[in-house]
Amino acid sequence: MSTSNLKLSYIAPFILFFQLSNMSAQIDSLVLVNNDMIVGELKELKQGVITIETDYSDSDFKIEWEKIRSIDTQNEFMITVRSGTRYNGILKSVDTSRIAIISTSDTLATVLKNDLVYLKEVQGSFLSNLSASLSVGYNYTKADDLSQLSVRSLLGYRARRWEASANYNDVRSSKNNTNSVKRVDASLGYKYYLKKNWFTLAEVSWLSNTEQNINLRTLGRVGLGKYLVQTNSFYWGLQGGASFNNENFSVDGNDITNNSTEAFLGSELNLYDMGDLSLLTRGILYPSLSESGRWRFDFNFDIKYDLPLDFYINLGVTLNYDNQAVDSASQTDYIFQTMIGWSL
Repeated sequence: MSTSNLKLSYIAPFILFFQLSNMSAQIDSLVLVNNDMIVGELKELKQGVITIETDYSDSDFKIEWEKIRSIDTQNEFMITVRSGTRYNGILKSVDTSRIAIISTSDTLATVLKNDLVYLKEVQGSFLSNLSASLSVGYNYTKADDLSQLSVRSLLGYRARRWEASANYNDVRSSKNNTNSVKRVDASLGYKYYLKKNWFTLAEVSWLSNTEQNINLRTLGRVGLGKYLVQTNSFYWGLQGGASFNNENFSVDGNDITNNSTEAFLGSELNLYDMGDLSLLTRGILYPSLSESGRWRFDFNFDIKYDLPLDFYINLGVTLNYDNQAVDSASQTDYIFQTMIGWSL
């Protein structure tokens, strides 16, 4: 046997394995309402948009879910339907309005196509279930040597029955002959999904800002929530529970520590059936259980515009209100941010 043939005999099995592996991944199919068919590897359905990777395109196809006539997958997916029920299985269209969810040879459920609100391909790697985003904004004005820097980051992991998230936000501003302004907030959160769109939650968050003289506020909360509406256009949910608040303030150069117990009631609305625009708003009220008459309110409002290559522009408003702020501190702290970011 020649040297070249000998080398080919070693290499051929690897080439064959690669081709078979690639073929096994590219076996999901979508039929559009105009009867065009796309064959490839279906990645996810999220916020009314389905993503599929193909051999004949350098970038993934993103298609509105309402433009899909039928779906047929061989790969396994994490599946969420409008009622909040979650499955692991493959999908096969029964007709143009119904889809069967199948595990091995058993049909787990048959649901309306418009009731599918989330799909995520099940893969063995840890990274496949991660999501992340990072956005940055910077302003500089020669007058008074004013500079402002904003950073937002988010890291999440989603499994069939639970999800965890972490975020870090930082806003800093400096100006000649004045004290620097700083605001930092971060959180670690966990949700466990129950039946009928109920979920339990646990979260620890931290806040520091100069406007309210907060050196550090550490807030731990546990509670129960429910998505009242969850569709391919938007979701709206409520949550409530109890929280423990540990605060350290700076007053006239002295540090003051305060502990309190609070209840909390919150609401979150996310609209994403608006082309490349999406809107997220969240408000949480904290009435104190241990301090008479005290209550706090946190509010977030974000508008996101998607750009090519997973970049985006974000406009956001964040507000914190405390009706019994410490002496010499403001009751209200708020920021407006305009940033460009990238998401995974």
